Amino acid sequence: MTESLTVRDNRTGMEYDVPIVDGTIRAADIGQIKAADDAPGLAVYDPGFVNTASCRSAITYIDGDKGILEYRGYPIEQLAEKSSFLEVAYLLVFGELPTKEQFDKWVHAITYHTFVHENIKGFMQGFRYDAHPMGMLMASVGAMSTFYPDAGLIGDADNRHLQVVRMIAKMPTLGAWSFRHAQGKPYVYPDNDLSYTENFLSMLFKMSEPKYAADPRIVKALDTLFILHADHEQNASANAVRAVGSTQVDPYSAVSAGIGALFGPLHGGANEAVLRMLKRIGTVENIPAFIEGVKAGNERLMGFGHRVYKNFDPRAKIIKKACDDVFEVTGVNPLLAVAKELERIALEDEYFIKRRLYPNVDFYSGLIYEALQFPPEFFTVLFAIGRTPGWLAQWLELTTDKEQKIARPKQIYTGPRTLDFVPASERWA
Repeated sequence: MTESLTVRDNRTGMEYDVPIVDGTIRAADIGQIKAADDAPGLAVYDPGFVNTASCRSAITYIDGDKGILEYRGYPIEQLAEKSSFLEVAYLLVFGELPTKEQFDKWVHAITYHTFVHENIKGFMQGFRYDAHPMGMLMASVGAMSTFYPDAGLIGDADNRHLQVVRMIAKMPTLGAWSFRHAQGKPYVYPDNDLSYTENFLSMLFKMSEPKYAADPRIVKALDTLFILHADHEQNASANAVRAVGSTQVDPYSAVSAGIGALFGPLHGGANEAVLRMLKRIGTVENIPAFIEGVKAGNERLMGFGHRVYKNFDPRAKIIKKACDDVFEVTGVNPLLAVAKELERIALEDEYFIKRRLYPNVDFYSGLIYEALQFPPEFFTVLFAIGRTPGWLAQWLELTTDKEQKIARPKQIYTGPRTLDFVPASERWA
């Protein structure tokens, strides 16, 4: 039986049958509803796209009520425990897990594309000493479109694949160099003998030693964080990549738009806000007063609740385990006790249970990043490196989707109309 929605327009008395497909109706079907033949069709007003699907996608599945996150059908819990970031990147980009031969070829290609053109190094060195690393990353990724003009040939599948490899490979290099730039240290070149995450840590922290050796527990924890951030459906930055990509621009320009969206504090800055909150609370003894402040509307509980998840964020449980692994190496951050007690109270207090405020992915990630000696302004760069395969998977899906058109939302005009222009000589007389 065909599912449909019957809509009665009380302005005209007309009834319309609108097909329901995959739990959605098409906006164009609503557009046929008119008050008169010469009147504009009915449109849907949805600020922030809170209930509007902009695309069909086979990349990431989320059930916010049940706390489910899957990449290409695989639960995030299994991927975080058993896979690696580059294998997850392959899964997101190609839609299936690789054979050994495919994976070895994929890792080799990414490893040998980690170097960037020397002129990009000069470009990055031109930033002020106090430039924000996200601004540097956004600009340098966008600049790569000028180094690879062939990237604009998005109709060529082999060419698209080459740009995907280049961007996943070079993102840690650009991110690490933005980190070194802020510290006034020389940039460290990639080391092709190291794994993806080990190489990133080497470019971040290597000093005068001949070879940088990262602790395997740190490597695993950071690799896991990259996996957890690899994609998250149609969030603000993925939407930005798709919207800009819909113009058929090169992927570097589209991804730089995603980085710009992630730069915003409402998207990528939540873990930094959590860290500030924990530092302001200071000790476990101060938590009851803080909780009362939240209930009174005088404080904000950061790192709890989510636009999509109305249950426990599945990534938060995994990050909590990664915290333990990192603190084995770095020593326990005193704020961890504050975080755990805050979580305990929030999960037991009826006020927070009723509002379905559960810890999200940002609640513990800031503690890990701080333990690894990253400054708060660098947290979002780490997020961007992990999210790059997801952005590229979204972009690839867009470029081959025959239903997609250039992004061009409608608006509701609220300004004045048909004003008569008065020349300046009369207005100023």
